[in-house]
Amino acid sequence: MASGDENAERTNRVLRISQLDALELNKALEQLVWSQFTQCFHGFKPGLLARFEPEVKAFLWLFLWRFTIYSKNATVGQSVLNIQYQNDLSPNLSYQPPSRNQKLWYAVCTIGGKWLEERCYDLFRNRHIASFRKAKQCMNLVVGLLKLGGLINFLIFLQRGKFATLTERLLGIHSVFHKPQSVREVGFEYMNRELLWHGFAEFLIFLLPLINVQKLRAKLSSWCVPLTGAPGCEHVFCYYCVKSSFLFDMSFTCPKCGTEVHSLQPLKSGIEMAEV
Repeated sequence: MASGDENAERTNRVLRISQLDALELNKALEQLVWSQFTQCFHGFKPGLLARFEPEVKAFLWLFLWRFTIYSKNATVGQSVLNIQYQNDLSPNLSYQPPSRNQKLWYAVCTIGGKWLEERCYDLFRNRHIASFRKAKQCMNLVVGLLKLGGLINFLIFLQRGKFATLTERLLGIHSVFHKPQSVREVGFEYMNRELLWHGFAEFLIFLLPLINVQKLRAKLSSWCVPLTGAPGCEHVFCYYCVKSSFLFDMSFTCPKCGTEVHSLQPLKSGIEMAEV
């Protein structure tokens, strides 16, 4: 019975890449909300929000937390990827949402931690008193230890695929699927055909800039024109343009008839344009 539960948990386990994608979506949402909020104060005095920026950000993130994790047991990024949080400390085998205390401590660790870090940075930035210097060193030590703990937790997450952040591990919540994953209905034949076509299209996009279309067109036109036995062509172009192309490409051909050019002759000044 235990092995069956372990196999079911292994089958329904959320992929590591999905959990990391949910975190990136959350960061993108925060940046989008903050940019939209700051645009509302575009016409006001510059630097109006700079003094209270940590508090304003904390209020916005608290508002998002209220209608995401607190109400739906999932962040916005998790909701997009069909993921939600589960209480890992519950003894029940069935799904148990995070408790109210876990949700509150999640807000304290994430929102409160960001606010405290930003506010302490602004507080200690221009202070040079000895007492503030010691407090700043202690704050930097605490932040460094938390960063180190996050790094160790991330390495463990890469190995085991559970608890993507240090906050999730400390609170005992992990990501699970909100709804059972459906079986992929797209055939492998269709997928292979799409991959082959996209690969061929990318190859053409890379190859086309390397092809001299003008030279290729002239070569094709020379094959369509019947051979007259003439040793060369007598078409007239700008001497400097043709000369620069001839010096650059030793196998230069006439742009009009495609005949390979071995030598160039400047136009004599006595020939009238009507004769040309």
